[in-house]
Amino acid sequence: MNVMLAPAALAQKLAFGKALAVAKRHTNAIVIGADTFIVHKKKILGKPGTPTLARAMLRSLSGATHTIITGFSIVDSKTGRHVEKAESTEVTFVKLLSREIDAYVQTGEPLRAAGGYAIQGGGSGLIKGISGDYNNVAGLPLKELIRELKKFTKP
Repeated sequence: MNVMLAPAALAQKLAFGKALAVAKRHTNAIVIGADTFIVHKKKILGKPGTPTLARAMLRSLSGATHTIITGFSIVDSKTGRHVEKAESTEVTFVKLLSREIDAYVQTGEPLRAAGGYAIQGGGSGLIKGISGDYNNVAGLPLKELIRELKKFTKP
């Protein structure tokens, strides 16, 4: 049976898989795994990897609002205790001109970022507004992560 996971559950599952893979190699560690992607028009957008796909993603996001979802997992390799969480943030793009998209793609930055942009880099100029956690858009919801980490480190 092939079951489609909701985007938040998928992000959590991917993050947990990453954390667990590392935790298996370290016997006494607190390990964090994370995975970020974009949901736009009911499609999941990851890292484009090619200039052509990056341009297509940016054209689709131009002038529109999309959702950034970051799943994170914390695994205690000593006890096996773990937690999975997901955060979502709404991001609205300005309307982009083709030449702006081309210039940004030429930097190479979009190829390595979910949805084809990095808010902590040149992609910051593409954004009209954010509703939610800026750090989540950058790839890791620090406030929530720190809150959960404190539960693992209390004596």
